[in-house]
Amino acid sequence: MSGRLDYKNSLLRVCRFSLIASALSICCLYAKPTQNLDETKIVSTLEKKYGERAGMRARAWFKVQSEASTMSEKEKLLKVNNFFNLFNFVDDIKLWGESNYWATPMEFIGVNGGDCEDFSIAKYFTLLQLGVQEDKMRITMVKATTLNQYHMVLAYYETPASIPLVLDNLDHTIKPATQRKDLLPVYSFNGKQLWLNKEQGRGVLAGSSTRLEKWNDLNHRLGVDRLRQPKLKLE
Repeated sequence: MSGRLDYKNSLLRVCRFSLIASALSICCLYAKPTQNLDETKIVSTLEKKYGERAGMRARAWFKVQSEASTMSEKEKLLKVNNFFNLFNFVDDIKLWGESNYWATPMEFIGVNGGDCEDFSIAKYFTLLQLGVQEDKMRITMVKATTLNQYHMVLAYYETPASIPLVLDNLDHTIKPATQRKDLLPVYSFNGKQLWLNKEQGRGVLAGSSTRLEKWNDLNHRLGVDRLRQPKLKLE
């Protein structure tokens, strides 16, 4: 039990953010629309940039999308959540040499790891690619009360009034937010807006006049043309 607690502490310790600074810099966010992806180019580029195993992961990612394409939305959530939760959790400062770097899904797949926001971002964009409406998803900053640390997850709302389902890299089982008493939502966002959360629900719309710098930078780097080489090699 002590070992598991230490492991969770190590994971959450590196998922801290400056909440005040981040909340002040977010409001009107934009995500890339669903695209026709060039599998051959993506696999080839990841192999050249990160090695043969990166190409294998990219092929596996495309296979997941192919298999999930005819599934129900909840089945898609499970498929994508299970796939990405196989990846390694690594501190940004160790992996990228920065304290808070938001990796693109291609970088995450290429290097085979990242921290909590990278898991959430990869799941978000993959589900978006699978046709899940962005209005149903929120990348959500939470406080893990048991460990007194900040953490990021992906929340899915089946309907506007639904209790969200939580996709998490710590607890691999997708659960309604009401069953995650250990998580207190702080704020959430998608490709359109920011919400400030006061309870385990959708939250209060916080406006649309400013932008999140890291989110904009992430969207600018989507694809395989601006891939970054990590400081730490995981394989």
